[in-house]
Amino acid sequence: MMDRTDRHFRYFLRLISQYTLLYTEMVTVAAVLHGDRSKLLGFSPEERPLALQLGGDDPQQLAECARIAEDWGYTEVNLNVGCPSDRVQQGHFGACLMAKPQQVADCVAAMKRATRLPVTVKHRIGIDDRDRYEDLVDFVRTVASAGCDRFSVHARKAWLKGLDPKQNRTIPPLRYGDVYRLKQDFPQLEIEINGGILSLAEAQTHLQQVDGVMIGRAAYDNPYLFAEGDRLFYESDRPPRSRAAVVTALLPYFDRCLGQGIRLHTLIRPILHLFAGQPGSRQWKRHLTEYSTKPGAGVEVVTQALENTALVGAGLRVK
Repeated sequence: MMDRTDRHFRYFLRLISQYTLLYTEMVTVAAVLHGDRSKLLGFSPEERPLALQLGGDDPQQLAECARIAEDWGYTEVNLNVGCPSDRVQQGHFGACLMAKPQQVADCVAAMKRATRLPVTVKHRIGIDDRDRYEDLVDFVRTVASAGCDRFSVHARKAWLKGLDPKQNRTIPPLRYGDVYRLKQDFPQLEIEINGGILSLAEAQTHLQQVDGVMIGRAAYDNPYLFAEGDRLFYESDRPPRSRAAVVTALLPYFDRCLGQGIRLHTLIRPILHLFAGQPGSRQWKRHLTEYSTKPGAGVEVVTQALENTALVGAGLRVK
């Protein structure tokens, strides 16, 4: 979810679902330790519950990052052991760490000693030719011994050579059965499933077998699918906001960001797919993308796009 789950997207999604656990983009330990922490780690209090996802392979560095995450007010620290990109492999972290379960366990143990926050791991069912179910069991058993609080399992293996990250999200077949079996074999562990899940109805089906569901790209491509999430999964009696109400609630945040010098073009990226599958979706996206880049563009661009979308949805033509 690089270049997707930034703080603007998370603030926006929180207006749709109050309780869903949100994640940052993966942030490397080097960036946290030596970069602009305000830019990399800053978030609005409304975004919580919020997990900081880290990329790294050094236990001491990850432990320090876990301490920093707690100081900044994050809800959870997550170690990415699933990203297969060449750049990540060159840093010796991400999915390639599945070949080194003891090293991952050492990282988790160090992080657990450094923070009171839950420490979780996101990983694949396997990599390259190390994709037998027995390999997955060995990885989970080893990392569990270090105190990992949750395993978020992408139900596809990753090919570290020959496929790019996009292909690794679609070409290796989904093997949900392996994740279900993992929960059966480790009933005491918290097992969450990820990969190819496009609707809350699918999530409900998976929850008959596992403890949690992680939704990735679909959250960006169709964010309003979370509108019923609080009612279905968190027993909330609060009615979901309409799409228009979400936009209206977002405008004060946009105003604040614009006052800080953030361009509207950056702010509107997360909301482009708010009307996915609805009448007027094309007009919504076209108006926002066309007018948000103009000098001095402000929230009036968003309100006009909403008016246009409402007219199209009512069956009227918008000139």
